[in-house]
Amino acid sequence: MTTTRIAILGASGRMGRTLIQTALALPVIDLTTAIDRWDSPELGEDVASFVGRPASGVALAHDLSAATASFDVVVDFSSPEATLAALEVCQKHRKGMVIGTTGFAPTQKKEIESATQVIPICQSANFSVGVNVVLKLLEQAAHALGDAYDVEIVETHHRNKTDAPSGTALLLGETVAQAMNRDLKAVAVYGREGQTGVRDQRTIGFSTLRGGDVVGDHAVLFLGEGERVEIAHKATSRSNFALGALRAAAWLKGKAPGLYSMQDVLEL
Repeated sequence: MTTTRIAILGASGRMGRTLIQTALALPVIDLTTAIDRWDSPELGEDVASFVGRPASGVALAHDLSAATASFDVVVDFSSPEATLAALEVCQKHRKGMVIGTTGFAPTQKKEIESATQVIPICQSANFSVGVNVVLKLLEQAAHALGDAYDVEIVETHHRNKTDAPSGTALLLGETVAQAMNRDLKAVAVYGREGQTGVRDQRTIGFSTLRGGDVVGDHAVLFLGEGERVEIAHKATSRSNFALGALRAAAWLKGKAPGLYSMQDVLEL
């Protein structure tokens, strides 16, 4: 059986721990490297201890460049700054990247795009198989319903999420906008207050809720005369994101340089 050796970036975070737990249970994945901040109090600890598993022999480290001989693909759920630092290492050593980090500035996005000329990168705001099926459903709904229906997107996440709207919400909006031949940057409205006037028919609205320990809820509403269509996804565990990201890592190994999405992985 062919395995893919992975390095997890952001290994001691919520998503990192879920990735560790999932990777240790998958026979096609070989977890060889786990990276986090240089000041993490857990540096040097066996990462299997983070998830209550027997010792794995993989200690939490902070220097990705020192471990490049040990992995094929980096699976990244960290921060934009950490992602770009890892990107530099991966380009130098021709390693693939699965990027699930969100909240990149436009200039940072350009750096990732430039790197795809050198290495294969699979990037998605959401690696859940269910969310990617929802994206396909949204394309069909937007084509069928058209401009007669107003579009609003509502997303809810835990209190500790730092970017808004979520990367997934923006991905949903971009999918709908493209299907309706709109430029999301021109038609997006991020919250409303005061005397906003009559709703512009081409607007795509975003509403953001934060609180509790919500893993991630997203709903797209197509609001028409006399009816509304809602397409929603609710995540109750991060394990679905981890499974999708690791599936993408296995798929990415050996691919030519380029920018890939979870839609490519799932052949949607």
